[in-house]
Amino acid sequence: MKILADENMPYVDALFGDLGDIHYVNGRSLSADEVADADVLLVRSVTKVNEALLSKNQRLKFVGSATIGTDHVDKALLERRGIPFANAPGCNATAVGEFAFIAMLELGKRYGETLKGKKVAIVGAGNTGTALSRCLDAYGVDYRLCDPLLASAGDKRRFYPLDELIGWADVVSLHVPITKDGPHPTWYLFDEARLNALKPNAWLLNCCRGEVIDNRALIKIKGQRADVKLVLDVWEGEPNPMPELVPLVDIATPHIAGYSLEGKARGTFMLYQSLCKILGISEDKTLNTLLPAFRFSSLGLELGVNAALSEPNLLALCRTVYDIRDDDWQFRRDALHNGGFDNMRKNHKHRREFSALKLENATGTEVNWVSFLGFSNVG
Repeated sequence: MKILADENMPYVDALFGDLGDIHYVNGRSLSADEVADADVLLVRSVTKVNEALLSKNQRLKFVGSATIGTDHVDKALLERRGIPFANAPGCNATAVGEFAFIAMLELGKRYGETLKGKKVAIVGAGNTGTALSRCLDAYGVDYRLCDPLLASAGDKRRFYPLDELIGWADVVSLHVPITKDGPHPTWYLFDEARLNALKPNAWLLNCCRGEVIDNRALIKIKGQRADVKLVLDVWEGEPNPMPELVPLVDIATPHIAGYSLEGKARGTFMLYQSLCKILGISEDKTLNTLLPAFRFSSLGLELGVNAALSEPNLLALCRTVYDIRDDDWQFRRDALHNGGFDNMRKNHKHRREFSALKLENATGTEVNWVSFLGFSNVG
């Protein structure tokens, strides 16, 4: 069985090596000729799985995408041709939630403000938006949700209209899929009018898809409103962001919000599980065996009985696991030159989730929330 896999998908050898011959490909430039004799196709969001790509293949048994979103896959085509498909919903949700939370702490530090006093609008309450809400719940930050699709589907959480939230929120964090059709399209969801409606000194974060924000309108608005602070992990026109936008952004990264080692491993593992089910074979691998040990076996957290963990100290703790400033610095240096955007994504192997760090000697009445935030074995 020939398995065609994106060269940037981790742990493929460890998980799929016993199931067939693995051939690695450049997912962004993958051609129909390369796919022609593949039995299994494993992709990421940079590959458009469509009629053109599959035109020369008559033997595919499975297509898997190690992603939450599926807008890059023509699922109707796969269904017509009887090709099973699986993606990995929720695989990197924790990583995206933690990324947004860390970015908010960084903005607070940079501008002498505190996240805990902010009101946060989470636009999109699926897996990643919910992961962010868990972080905010743990830290005691006031937030509200907007997701008309989940609201109409009967989700019991309380939802608010988007334009109402824009007028309420100090921070807006975007977590929606990209859609152009239906009753609630998200393409250019934040157009010039909505961008201009942001509150004074608002923070705007985009960790989903670049085209959820009209980037040219964003450049215009930033020229008029320096008060708006921006965190962009995704960009219109990836992997070629608009060069004039980058200097206007406070924290800039190359679509790596979900790129924790845990999230990457989880995504590939979910595809392995799906293929095993399709082939009717038992799984003989586990997720835990894939991950390397964290660079610290544990970290002491010393607080007095009635002491609280200050926001600067919380940020320092988060930086121990992932320092977003490193990616921001490298992005500004490399991302606009010689394939730098994709190279950063390809070589991004240092990011871990809060759960990788075990905290020891934790005492104090406010320590339990640190465990709810995701750090391991607080006690």
